Amino acid sequence: MLRTTLVSTALVLGSLVGPAAAETFTLTSTTIAEGQQLDAAQVFQGFGCEGGNTSPDLAWSGAPDGTESFAVTVYDPDAPTGSGWWHWFAFNIPADVTELPAGAGVPEGTVELTNDYGAVGFGGACPPPGEVHRYQFTVHALGTTLELDDSVSNALAGFMVNANSLASASITAVYTR
Repeated sequence: MLRTTLVSTALVLGSLVGPAAAETFTLTSTTIAEGQQLDAAQVFQGFGCEGGNTSPDLAWSGAPDGTESFAVTVYDPDAPTGSGWWHWFAFNIPADVTELPAGAGVPEGTVELTNDYGAVGFGGACPPPGEVHRYQFTVHALGTTLELDDSVSNALAGFMVNANSLASASITAVYTR
């Protein structure tokens, strides 16, 4: 009986300590920072904006066990559209990829969707003059590769990413002009 109690206690303590010891899924960048103004390089070229339209460098670590792919999204919840603005949506990034250099294309096998500017790939910040907008750069660790192609909407892809996300990490930058 004492042995059973000790084993049970050890199992309970192990389950409590285990998650705390697990590595945290994190997103980092040398180009963008939490709460900070985006650089001109990450500003759209067009729609009255003058920028480099270059995606920032993104690096992530601590993906949970079972990660089979990643998705990267950039979303502006403040856009005056009623549904926000998708600046970038890429999924099926291979599980062995843990960074995207600034201005880089995506790895082979990755699916990129049409952003809300009507182009495939990254589209930089370009809020209406005088407004401060938030730009949520998020990476999701997915427990699968998505069986979707580049013809799906950002909303449908977002649903599938959220339904299959094991963990996510974000950096929210801002921009005003």
